[in-house]
Amino acid sequence: MKTEGGEFAEYGETNERMEELVKEIPGYLGMDHAGSPGGLSVTVGYFRDAGAVEEWRSNAEHRAAQKRGRAEWYQRYTLHVAKVERSHGFERGQD
Repeated sequence: MKTEGGEFAEYGETNERMEELVKEIPGYLGMDHAGSPGGLSVTVGYFRDAGAVEEWRSNAEHRAAQKRGRAEWYQRYTLHVAKVERSHGFERGQD
């Protein structure tokens, strides 16, 4: 959950930079975002393997952005790292 007030123009710039930077990680597969009007947001990042996750986690620029996020932009957040065993979807009109 984001803090009240704060410099959110810089948050947006930092977020854009992180989205550019993560694409440079070998094994990065993509991400999905969702948000609610009340401020709840969810981002899911997809990586080929644990090594790619670790490379992203340990990236110095990413670590600095995380530190700034805890200091300035977030009241709290939760991080889950999980392995997807199976995934499927449905889209009407697609066989």
